[in-house]
Amino acid sequence: MIYVFGHKNPDTDSTVSAIGLSRLKNELGMDTKPYVLGKINREAAFVLNYFNVEAPKLLEEVNPQVSDLNFDKMTTLKPEDSILKAYQLMTEYRSKIMAVSDEKGKLRGLVTMKDIAMGLIKGDFYHLKTSLENIAHAIEGEVLTKNSDQIEGSIVIGAYYNETLRERHILNSESIVIVGDRFDVIEHAIMSQVNLMILTGGTDLPDNLVALARDQSVTIISTHLDTYTVSKLINQCNYITQIMKSEKLIKFSNRDYLDEVAEEIANSAHSNYPVVDKNGMYLGFLGRRHILKPKRKKVMLVDHNEYGQSVDGLKEARILEIVDHHKLGDISTNQPITFTNVPVGSTATIVYNLYMQAGIEPDPQIAGLLISGILSDTLYFQSPTTTPTDKMAVEALNHILKLDLDTYVMQMFKEGTSLEGQSGAEIFFKDFKDFESDNRKIGVSQVFTLNFEAVEARKQEILEVLNHTHDANHYTVTLFLVTDLLKNGSYVMYRSEIGNLMNSVFDTEVSQGAFIPNVVSRKKQVIPRIFEELGKHK
Repeated sequence: MIYVFGHKNPDTDSTVSAIGLSRLKNELGMDTKPYVLGKINREAAFVLNYFNVEAPKLLEEVNPQVSDLNFDKMTTLKPEDSILKAYQLMTEYRSKIMAVSDEKGKLRGLVTMKDIAMGLIKGDFYHLKTSLENIAHAIEGEVLTKNSDQIEGSIVIGAYYNETLRERHILNSESIVIVGDRFDVIEHAIMSQVNLMILTGGTDLPDNLVALARDQSVTIISTHLDTYTVSKLINQCNYITQIMKSEKLIKFSNRDYLDEVAEEIANSAHSNYPVVDKNGMYLGFLGRRHILKPKRKKVMLVDHNEYGQSVDGLKEARILEIVDHHKLGDISTNQPITFTNVPVGSTATIVYNLYMQAGIEPDPQIAGLLISGILSDTLYFQSPTTTPTDKMAVEALNHILKLDLDTYVMQMFKEGTSLEGQSGAEIFFKDFKDFESDNRKIGVSQVFTLNFEAVEARKQEILEVLNHTHDANHYTVTLFLVTDLLKNGSYVMYRSEIGNLMNSVFDTEVSQGAFIPNVVSRKKQVIPRIFEELGKHK
């Protein structure tokens, strides 16, 4: 599966572009899923709700996890399986360990070839607890009479004289007797109401003894195997739970991170470890060899190409494709990828063009998402980043949708710019990005509003957040832009380590909360100018 996502603090363009690209790739036969790297903003939430599209799930990191490894997905034993079956399956799979799970698949315990060997050497050779089916299967026997499906008792070889058995009271209802064609012993065993009798050597049991066994509720199995062979096999018919280990198991979740797993394995003497899901369901076995060459998560990036704006652990992932409209960032790969970087006003415009190149018309849902991303990022064509390509894409998409754009855009902007119930910190980090060049870091936040007074009322609170962010991250410049969609300009609050830098950036006297007309694009009008001016102060 391929993860498709935009930048942190996902806005409308980032969110809808991830969904749109994922849908397109799936149409082309890939297995992708869109994600977001944070809480989507109110505008994006409005768009998703308007076009009835489920919000992508949150992706917190892409570090390799156990689920990314090709661990061994072996079959499991059931608690009612025999030790002999465990041995046979281990031989078949060439494995020295197997898991035991219940009927729902939940891990119950482990059994190893060593456990089986030690059971044969040091086990209780006289006690048997298993099913009639296990015994019949192991000794290739035929059930002549049956009293119970479950067998438990003490094993006795019927090698004594009948008189000895009677005198010593050897046989009782808990006895499991293995006997050949000694009919006096057989009759005595039946009358003693033994738990189970196994007739060896293909002994034919007379009808009268079969009837007597049924009358005395005695279970009998007949086998062609000799007494010695049966006596060697019978102990291996015990339930696997008799030797299974179920306490203090070292196991891993499929959601565990590889670095943590590798550390624990390095400090353990075991060779294989069971893998379970969040509900404890058995998934397979993980060995040391599996972590040597782990698979990396496959990802596609939209609307960004910088590590600082992307998901945690990106350097450990395999980037397959990037679709973006920003400047080139610092992301690098160790193999060629598809990188679509076009100077248009919205990543959604690029995604729409990818649909056209593939000869696929977006369905109304995707068309609605993409047109919203373009209208949002271009501020309904007011942003200087707007290109004829964006306008053409909107026209083509609206041919599918038939929207009243003026009405829809005002609905979208009104919902997206509402600051009701948000703290100063929530407003500041609503759409915050950091950038780095020549070892200088800047942080720039931008919010759009139709009501600047709502922001101005929180000015002091926002400045405190700005200053704390500036100091904590050692930024050279930290800037907060409040873009007024009606006035077509932005109010600015800032902190700079270089005096009068903002005056040079905006070519005017700038005070805290000053309004800068015609400045609406962080990407095109602000970030390049800040780095340009910083370049003069080396």
